[in-house]
This record gives sequence, structure tokens and C-alpha cells, in this order.
Amino acid sequence: MLIRKSLAGFSLVEMAIVLAIVGLLLGGLIPTLSAQMESQRINETRKQLDEIQQALVGYAIINGRLPCPAKATLASGLANAGVEATTGNTCACVNSSGSTVADTSALACTGTTVTGVLPWATLGIKETDAWERRYTYRVTTHFADQIANAYVWGCGSPEPTAASFTLCSTGVPYVRSADSGGTDVANNVPAIFLSHGKNGAGAYLSNGTQLAVSTGDDEAENSDNDNKFVSHNITSNFDDLVVWLSPNTLLNRMVTAGKLP
Repeated sequence: MLIRKSLAGFSLVEMAIVLAIVGLLLGGLIPTLSAQMESQRINETRKQLDEIQQALVGYAIINGRLPCPAKATLASGLANAGVEATTGNTCACVNSSGSTVADTSALACTGTTVTGVLPWATLGIKETDAWERRYTYRVTTHFADQIANAYVWGCGSPEPTAASFTLCSTGVPYVRSADSGGTDVANNVPAIFLSHGKNGAGAYLSNGTQLAVSTGDDEAENSDNDNKFVSHNITSNFDDLVVWLSPNTLLNRMVTAGKLP
């Protein structure tokens, strides 16, 4: 007697149901994985910012000053990319009139501060954050001048011999909780550095180009090359991670290292 075995299988309807269920599961999983990856990038960048802070203090202890910014528009691999921009005993920069002090000059300067990107090659640190963008860096000029050109900001003699600043030197950049209507977060800091976060608005890439930024918001304040910066919790339209070098921390470490008073 011939026995026929039935062949079990999925019908088109059953297959469609299975695919729909898989799609729903993946649809719910992808946002979770994306959020986890973004959180990981934020944590990685914050760790790098801590390392940058330590590198800046270490550089000051060894050299008696903070480094100058590097030129933002130099692509990686070119001569002087990531190297602090100096001319004579001070930082090289493009002044307010737009004339270039040096071909390797930093992005912009006033009479008291200089802006560019963090000099990663000079400090021996990673060039970019977790989103592959360079860190913006602004420093008070007299904290970065060569010791031979030490300028004692509002202080009397004697001038320092192992540092370009003294215990009574004050920084210039400052931090607010919002561009408009905010409160003071930090004042008179020697240097500020920041990651422009996930959206990268205002950040420089490794090829030397700058990402666009919307005008009139808190992120725009962090890329307009002046002394005012904004720092607050991450929101839908603000994801900059801003860190500043506390004058008390820097001066205390310099005293401990025997560079001051």
C-alpha cells in the first residue's frame, strides 16, 4: 500500500504574518540600538575631553604656558596640521581686519584671545571626537605666550621666570547657560574647548572644512569666534559638550609643580 506523506510548509498569508512580526521587532529594536550607540559616542567624547584637560595642564606644567590653537582649515596630513600656530613669542592668528599673520595661523583672534582647533599633534592626543570632528579651542593669549614674552595681566612685579602667567593672572573667555537670558556658569577662564556633538554644527572636519551652523541659537554662540560660550544639558537643538580649564585648577597645579609663584 502506498502511503503519501503530507508536506508541511508556510502559506503566503502565514509568511506575511511572520515578516510583519519580524519587522515590528526590528522596528522597535533599531531605535534602542541607535540610542545606545549615541550614548556610547557621548561617553567616549566626554572621556576624551577629560584627557584633553589633563593634557593641557600637563603641557602648562612642562612648558610654563598653555598651547596656542592650531589652524582650523588645514587638512590632516598637511604640514603643520594639528600643530600650535605661533609667531615670535605669541600665538599666530587672523586678526579682526582679516589679514593673515602667518600661513599657519589659527582661525581668529582679538587682542586678548585666540580661536582655532585643539592642537592635537602638539599635545599628542586624538584629533577628533567620536563623531570624527575636531575640537574647537579658545585660549587667553597671555596664558599661551612664550615665557620670554611674559605679560603679567593686572599684576605687579616680579614677572614670572618659569611661566607666562602668575597667580593673579585672569582669563578672558566666559560661559553662560544660554545665549540669551542665561546665567553665568564660569568667568575669566584661561581656555575653553568643546565638541560640537552629534549634529556637528560649527565644527571643523579633518579635511579643513567647517560644517554649517544655524544663526541665533546657543550652538551658534560656540562657533562665532568670540569670548562667549554656552553650556547646558543636551536638548533637541543643542548637543555641544563644552569644557573649560578652571583657573584655580591650573594655578594650583602650577604651584605644586614649582612653576609658580
